[in-house]
Order: sequence, then structure tokens, then C-alpha cells
Amino acid sequence: MAASSLKPWTSRPRKRYRLVDCTLIDPKDGQIFEHVTLDLAGGKIHRMTKLSKLPSPGDEVLSWTHGENVTIINLEGKIVLPGLIDCHVHLSTPPGEDGLKDTMNQDHDTSLLRQPYLAHEILKRGFTSVRDCGGAGLALKEALAEGLYPGPRLFIAGHGISQTGGHGDLRSSKDAEYACCGGNTHGLGRIADGVEQCLHAARDELRKGADFIKIMVSGGVVSPTDRLTNSQYTPEEIRAFTKVASDSGTYVTAHAYTPAAIRNAVENGVGGIEHGNLIDEATAKLMAETGAFLTPTLVTYSTMASKEFGSFLPPAIAAKNLQVLDAGLKSIQIADQAGVTMCYGTDLLGPLHVKQTSEFALRKQAGLSALKVLQSATVNAARMLRQEEKLGRIKEGFLADLIVLNANPLDDIEVLDRPEKHMLAVIKGGRVLESRWSKLEVDTARMAVIE
Repeated sequence: MAASSLKPWTSRPRKRYRLVDCTLIDPKDGQIFEHVTLDLAGGKIHRMTKLSKLPSPGDEVLSWTHGENVTIINLEGKIVLPGLIDCHVHLSTPPGEDGLKDTMNQDHDTSLLRQPYLAHEILKRGFTSVRDCGGAGLALKEALAEGLYPGPRLFIAGHGISQTGGHGDLRSSKDAEYACCGGNTHGLGRIADGVEQCLHAARDELRKGADFIKIMVSGGVVSPTDRLTNSQYTPEEIRAFTKVASDSGTYVTAHAYTPAAIRNAVENGVGGIEHGNLIDEATAKLMAETGAFLTPTLVTYSTMASKEFGSFLPPAIAAKNLQVLDAGLKSIQIADQAGVTMCYGTDLLGPLHVKQTSEFALRKQAGLSALKVLQSATVNAARMLRQEEKLGRIKEGFLADLIVLNANPLDDIEVLDRPEKHMLAVIKGGRVLESRWSKLEVDTARMAVIE
């Protein structure tokens, strides 16, 4: 039976587009190219043509094969960027509940039904790819890839893996012990202790469709029983995770705040650090030397501490949040000065997701240039995802994930923090999925399967 019969939402072919008079920004080095024509076909950037002058109506169709059905749009010099990438999201904690506890303990079915809404909202902000660092599963990943729901490309860790009493253990001090042998799971994470359980947990997440492994190697803000300064997992346990990942052609990333925790991870083969708020100069230098990626998530701490969401955290956890909030901006500066490759991340939960684009403004406040901030959400993120030959730039043969803007983010990166004003259209896999501009109509048909 044909795939289109089994999954009828994949049956409609993509349109061919010719986007005329684009102003392209290459985030690799910040170069700007004017009067570019982009031909989009088969979900990819089929051809790029640089014109020496503004196009005339007769120029617009010259390179298409005679008789092909092509939609031609003159972008009138509007800015075109590769689709943005958020490298730290949690789609299994969608909005709909009041406060941290209820958000983290949503009924599984309720959460799953809400996740497509959250994915669509993320897409509207220009994020055509996201990396879920705990909670999202294969079912949602496949539904988004097949176009059953509009949303970004999804790269998943499955469950984040934690030691007993670690950042992924959400029991209180008075809760009972798990029945047996690790492997116990909840919405975002699972427990594994000792080398054998760590090997099993990593292999099991990969079996269930994980693209990478996420582990917890320090205390965290929202976990009830561990201090921020706690170091978690032994070197032997961490090496078990990194061995499984390496054997499967992927990598491990680690939740970590302190220099000791970051070193414990990086020295034992971990390729990425999430948060890193308490990093010092020597540890940042180690990360730069080993090529480990850092994904700061400043916006989650500032949002949880804001007046708008001041009741989201219970008081004890709010106090921990202030500890990492104060250190966050400095950590960005330390990492930048050491030459660490940074990626864009947000780590927002529940109703806080509406602040996703505010990370751009916070990194500007930390002193990063607009180009460096843009690189964190494009070329750097694509490299960490091991998708640098498909995502993060506008090049022939790359996936046609694009955003169209009416202002240049290199002049002011906060353009990306005001999508309702500046984000004219979002194109994913060669389809216009969101548009605020009458010249680019949304393709409301179900999408074909995306590579």
C-alpha cells in the first residue's frame, strides 16, 4: 500500500517557489547578499542566483524549466535568514496548569494532546528546529516530521537520566523509595544508578528514538532535594553514557552548573553542557579546548523571577533560582572570552514558554554582538545537532527552512524578540507555514514527509 494511503496527511506535494530579490544574511560570518533569487523545490534550496541589479518581470522566470508550475514572489529586498534553532526546550511541559508542581506533573495524555499547540507556537516565533532535552517522545517527533501538525523539526533526548536524589528525581524527602532497580520514569526523566543501570538507560532511550543522551551531573533549580552545588554521577557512570552514545554515533549533553560538575562531564566525554551558570575561566577554557558546546538558558531564570510569573515557583525553589540568575550574565561573558561555542536555549516550562524569544535580548545585555547571538541560534546549533550540512545556513542543497523579516537583526538582535512586528513569514521544508504578509500565503495543506 502506498505511503499516502497509509498516512493521507503526507500525500500533497510541495509547491515550487521562486523568491525574488531577497536580502540574505549568512550567519557564518555575517555577510549580506542583496538581490538574490532562491528557488525552493522538494523541500530544499534548489538554486541560488545572485543578480547584479534589481530584477525586472521578465527576469523572474528565466531559469525554470518550461511548463513547471512555480509560485513566484518578489520579496522586495526583505531580509531572509535560515530558520532559528532552540537547543533546549521541554515540549512535554506545555501551558495549561498553574504553578511548577502541576506543570511538571501533568497527566501524560493531557500533556501529549497539548504538545502540538506548543510546537505550533514555537514555529510562529521563527524556530524551525528545536532540541528537546527531556520529555518529548518519538510519537510527537514523527507527527511533526510528517506534517500531521505544524511545528518545528524535533530532535529528542527522550527522558533525561538522573541518579537517585539528583536533578531528575522529583520526589520529596518523604516520598517512598522506588520499587526496584532504577528505570523508573516520569514526564521529563528517569533514574539510573551504577554503571549497569546507566548503560541500560542510555541504550533504552536510543531504542525508543532518542537522537542524543541527556544526563544530570549537578543539582538544579526545580529539583526538591539536591543543592545547586551537588556533583552527580561518578566518572565511571558518565563514561558508561558516553560509550553508549559514541557507539551509536551520537553524543551526550549534561545539565551542569558548577565548575566541578562541568569538568566531571567534559573530562569523561560529554560533548555539551546545559546552563553552566557558575562556570569559571579555567573550566571555560577546558570546554573551548575540547570543543564542548555550551547552551545557556538565561531566560528561564529571569522569567521565573519576574513579577509576571512570580507565583510559578514555590519559595524554596525560588531562592535557588535567584542564585543562578545572578550568575547567568557573567557566565556568558566568561564563556565568550574563552572561545566556547555557545548555542541558543530557553528551558522554559508551562506558561513561561511565551518568553522564548527574550533570550536574544538577554544575550545582548550580556555583551554579545548581534552576530554571535545569531550564530548561537543557527550555525552553532546546527553543528551541535550534527546537521551542519542541512541546517543553519541558506545554501544550495540545504533544507528550505527560512524566516522572512522586515528588519535586519544584525543592526538590532532584538528584532527577533518582536516576531509579531518583524517576522513576516516562516518557511519550513519549502512550505510557508506562517505568514503575516499578504504576499506570502500560508500553505494550509498537509505537508509531505520531510527528510
